[in-house]
Amino acid sequence: MAYQDLREFIRALDKAGELKKISFEVDPYLEITEFADRSVKNGGPALLFEKPKGSSVPLLINAFASDERMKIALQVDNLDEIAGRISDYLQMRVPEGIVSKLKMLPMLAEVGSFFPRIVKDGPCKEVIRKQGDFSLDEFPILHCWPDDGGRFITLPMVFSKNPVTGKRNCGMYRMQVYDGQTTGMHWQTHKQGAEHYRRLLAEGKQTRMPVAVAIGADPATMYSAILPLPPDIDEMMIAGFLRSKPVEMVKCETSDIE
Repeated sequence: MAYQDLREFIRALDKAGELKKISFEVDPYLEITEFADRSVKNGGPALLFEKPKGSSVPLLINAFASDERMKIALQVDNLDEIAGRISDYLQMRVPEGIVSKLKMLPMLAEVGSFFPRIVKDGPCKEVIRKQGDFSLDEFPILHCWPDDGGRFITLPMVFSKNPVTGKRNCGMYRMQVYDGQTTGMHWQTHKQGAEHYRRLLAEGKQTRMPVAVAIGADPATMYSAILPLPPDIDEMMIAGFLRSKPVEMVKCETSDIE
């Protein structure tokens, strides 16, 4: 059974002895990442900081930082299973002949059942903060290294749409926090998010591109956001494929993005 959300994954890590809860206050400015760095280099567990300084939001780190935790995240006994499934899917070709078509029907039926499902509501809409009543400063956003340019959201799922085709992309790009309302997107030139922005600029209609960001999801969905997939492959479909259950998506409040 696929994890429903990040909480279920955290419980699974805890049950497997792969989680350490930190109950005392630790500063997101350099301290948390120092804990995490030392832990991962010594084969330590994932860390759940229950009282990050300056925030009421707990912070999970190192959740994927070992083979064992990746197996728990993807619910497999061997990570090669995942690589094989993705490879088989990406290498599917149009079948030739009636026999080949009949052989492919079960796989096509399986893939077709994993398309993302649009729903009317979801947990992400339980609390809605409007502009002017929201600040990124409420979150324990990390300043990771002494020479970093500032605080960074390090594991965001960034959703955008190709302005020409309308196709969705989900990538994971570090977001630098400038103030309580503003971030900068660190996407490399070859990333699909950057390509969407270049296409938008080429149209000459506007310079601001609608983007939605999800922070915290079930592990297979987060994993799908970092996969080097072909441009036309929807990461949310791959997530459904990996978790054997469609990803439920809901329309944003302020943009035409799910």
